[in-house]
Amino acid sequence: MNTTPILIERTFDAPVAEVWAAITDADKMREWYFDLEDFRPEVGFKFQFMAGSEEKQYLHICKVIEVEEGKKLCYSWQYDNYPGQSHVTFELFEVGTKTRLTLTHTGTASFPAKDDPSFSRESFSAGWTHIIATSLKEYLEKE
Repeated sequence: MNTTPILIERTFDAPVAEVWAAITDADKMREWYFDLEDFRPEVGFKFQFMAGSEEKQYLHICKVIEVEEGKKLCYSWQYDNYPGQSHVTFELFEVGTKTRLTLTHTGTASFPAKDDPSFSRESFSAGWTHIIATSLKEYLEKE
């Protein structure tokens, strides 16, 4: 069982404030992330969304556990009716006029990957790589 955190790092041609808004504003998040009914970067805020493959959708249940305005956002990540809990952390770093984003997803090994390949490390890694390197990049650099 590989317990190494999944780490995705990218630098975007956008200021920190713009990237922060993209990862914390529900309207903006719907454009590149998941279809969230609501989201607030406040410790204790709970949110959920459906996502998965064409074959199977999963109810994701999350709770914000740490916020450093403009710098860090962390929330728990688990699935309805499945064991396991993980944490997703976004960290932002100013690099001149650009922003380096580091996404760390810990605890993915707690999910039942042997029962469902959607919970495999490879699936999480591919998903986050697409979300950060393609979806978020295209959203931030669309102009």
